[in-house]
Amino acid sequence: MRRGGSGESEPRPERRREMNSVYKVIEIVGTSKTSWEEAAKNAVETAGKSLEDLRVAEVVKLDLAIDKNKVVAYRARVNISFKYRS
Repeated sequence: MRRGGSGESEPRPERRREMNSVYKVIEIVGTSKTSWEEAAKNAVETAGKSLEDLRVAEVVKLDLAIDKNKVVAYRARVNISFKYRS
């Protein structure tokens, strides 16, 4: 079945369920001594130990920790969404 002249079909039943979901977004910071990628991965994997049904992670900021003019840590600020359960 088509909606009003847009040419788009109705969403499939499984897509309709997703569209009616609610997600929470939190901001966390992961760190690594080797890279920003590892810092982001650490953030997601650590959050996954206490949160269920993680959906999307967005890196929103990268920075470095410096000590005595040397980089000592890579830091990734990550927004992570997870699904609320009813």
